[in-house]
Amino acid sequence: MALFDHQSRHSLVPGFLYSSNAFSHLDNISSINNNNNINHSSSTPHNWNKNIPMIPAPKETTIPMFSTEYYVACSLGGIFSCGLTHMAVTPLDLVKCNMQIDPVKYKNITSGFGVLLKEQGVRGFFKGWVPTLLGYSAQGACKFGFYEYFKKYYSDLAGPENAVKYKTFIYLAGSASAEVIADVALCPMEAVKVRVQTQPGFARGLFDGLPKFIKADGISGLYKGLVPLWGRQIPYTMMKFASFETIVEMIYKYAIPTPKEHCSKNKQLGVSFAAGYVAGVLCAIVSHPADNLVSFLNNAKGATIGDAVKKIGLLGLFTRGLPLRIVMIGTLTGAQWGLYDSFKVFVGLPTTGGATPAPTK
Repeated sequence: MALFDHQSRHSLVPGFLYSSNAFSHLDNISSINNNNNINHSSSTPHNWNKNIPMIPAPKETTIPMFSTEYYVACSLGGIFSCGLTHMAVTPLDLVKCNMQIDPVKYKNITSGFGVLLKEQGVRGFFKGWVPTLLGYSAQGACKFGFYEYFKKYYSDLAGPENAVKYKTFIYLAGSASAEVIADVALCPMEAVKVRVQTQPGFARGLFDGLPKFIKADGISGLYKGLVPLWGRQIPYTMMKFASFETIVEMIYKYAIPTPKEHCSKNKQLGVSFAAGYVAGVLCAIVSHPADNLVSFLNNAKGATIGDAVKKIGLLGLFTRGLPLRIVMIGTLTGAQWGLYDSFKVFVGLPTTGGATPAPTK
């Protein structure tokens, strides 16, 4: 009960999610026994703890948990994970966008790559990589940094017992709040990227594409796709974070017989990637209709959502380009969680997700 009272002064959900010193209570027991004059060798608890194969505790003296430096580190991890991964899958994204815009010309994944190779050469596969890198780096910083912030904020609002009881709702609320901000950062670069990738001859990339876009559609045109982008990204991110946290917890509970605190960092990062990949597949399915809308609206000047539904069809919104997007988003999301947690480990922070909290009394 004393341990619970101590944790209640902090956000209980982030506390148990990020704890990597779950066995520190053994030292407390040792101190209590010493204070009660129980006769035993003073070296026994120390030696016993040294033999436990646990990962080192996070270097909280370097980056205090939930400090400004902590959120900055999480934002940097988001840049590292999202910017690089989205840039790496630019060829897949390019084919996917063109399949959504012109399914007659780009019939399937194989023919799509063949058409692009024939018309634009190998260099054409990375068309639009600069706005992709910049846009998704900005999005990643806001997505991960604000998620960590809102998760703690909502946990504190809920209180210790409700934070544990309704942790999934906190994951959903925290990720949705973060994505609202992240999409405002992403939207201009996403608009330019889609126009560059899907309109032949429009521009070579960001530096000539952005001025042409503003001249044709105005600055407000950069945010024409914001509402559909929210429609795509908010459900995507809610699924991405809530399912990831849940899957990680289930892996440690059912698939790995060793508690997280006993696992090596490499094994923990493997769990992050695996859970991220499964979460990514779920994300792709949930957000795909809105992804088709974003591609259509950013490609067609003056088009509306109604025009998109009429042109693509209701079934097409759910199915056009979906297999490729499942492969792309599954790989992308798995890599993002792996890179994000790798960055956290690198700066001395624990990986995301893990042990189920102890029940309250």
